[in-house]
Amino acid sequence: MPKTFLTFFVSVSAAVCQAADVNVADYGAKTDAPNNAPAIQKAIDKCAESGGGTVYVPAGQFKTNTIRLKSHVHLQLNPAAVLKGTTPEKDAAGKETGNWLNHYRGVLIIAQKAADFSISGGTIDGGGHPKAQGGGDMISLHECRDAAVRDIVLKNGLNWTLHLVRCDGVTVRGVRMHTHGKEGNDGIDIESKNVVIADCQIQSDDDAICFKSPDKNYVVENCTVSNCVIASNCNAIKFGTGSAGGFRNIAVSNCVIRRATESPLWHWKKMYPNSVTADITNLAGLALEVVDGGFMDQVVISNITMTGVQTPVFIRLGARKEPAGTLKNIVISGITATSESLMASTIAGIPDHCIENVILRDILIHSPGGGTAEWAEKTPDENEKGYPENRMFGKISPAHGLYVRHVRNLTVDNIQCYVAKKEERPAFRFDDVKNFSLANEQATLPAGKQPLLKLIQSEPRKKP
Repeated sequence: MPKTFLTFFVSVSAAVCQAADVNVADYGAKTDAPNNAPAIQKAIDKCAESGGGTVYVPAGQFKTNTIRLKSHVHLQLNPAAVLKGTTPEKDAAGKETGNWLNHYRGVLIIAQKAADFSISGGTIDGGGHPKAQGGGDMISLHECRDAAVRDIVLKNGLNWTLHLVRCDGVTVRGVRMHTHGKEGNDGIDIESKNVVIADCQIQSDDDAICFKSPDKNYVVENCTVSNCVIASNCNAIKFGTGSAGGFRNIAVSNCVIRRATESPLWHWKKMYPNSVTADITNLAGLALEVVDGGFMDQVVISNITMTGVQTPVFIRLGARKEPAGTLKNIVISGITATSESLMASTIAGIPDHCIENVILRDILIHSPGGGTAEWAEKTPDENEKGYPENRMFGKISPAHGLYVRHVRNLTVDNIQCYVAKKEERPAFRFDDVKNFSLANEQATLPAGKQPLLKLIQSEPRKKP
């Protein structure tokens, strides 16, 4: 046997022999303890020191504050196990103590620069509730490689639930998430590369699946989202708001977007009674936003069904904090949506900074209707520096199906837009849209004098 191979074989064998699976109960974790973090951390450290292995959490509820994962350690919860973030407790002087908010900026489970590790099984309960103050991420992975979060229940976060920051190679699969305790309860936030999210069920009060790129020197790329069921009281699938860097080569497919089962903080119909027709809704089903000087390039979204959304598709290039970046090469196809508002699907750049190369294909939208001729004549403010949200151009759009402004090279093929009530707005309005193609369109005709397609300073694609 060659010497180099023998050396490799011996070193690997030694590492395998040294690896040790441990049970947190053997290190002092107890279901009646006020804080099991020291015991759980001791088990993780021991496992890591031995070369890695599985840290097992048995059945029962174990209160804990921050624990830190390490390379080659797999945190496995029994299906009946619960790790619960400690809620604020007060000492004799009235000072809060024993709260995981006070550790590592409020993160319950953190990993930094770790590789080849996972979290699986059981339930992690952040202990969040509407009156809780402060709060950090429930699970935060920073600069990690080859990590997995799978087959686990995550609930009651105090801020973002799962946050992936500058990681390379993360798989999130089979996660069930329910987090409606506080404003700001995001589901999964992705600031990483080579990420796979699949087979998840996510309910969140804020954005459910959110790609973010807040660092101008870092690009979020090579990611997929597939086969997920998603509900949010904000945006279901979102890119932004943080968009100083870039988004590139990302695919979203075969997902179902539905209304959440609860909305303790937002009551959209009461807030906007002349526009929104249901109290519990997603804002936008798909929100693609570049407003901080970054870029978006090569995003493909396909086979999405939506119910309980205010605006099916919202795409925005703006200049909130920095001069406008770029947003181009977007393909969205196979969308079936039932809208709950008069805020139509919108694609909007700003003057002299147009969105480029967008394809919409096989789109079916049912909306409530009820728009008036007055709204059909309105031109929304540009709102170049505004916070990007579906209502940033007003609570009622000047078209009932699709409103497009400041776009170059647009292809719309086989779009159908129908309304339930008398509608006086055009189905489609294009404002400063150059080199567009609209084919195989079907829609409810306006009841008044508006055309089906209203063009303002727009030019169709010239036939060759």
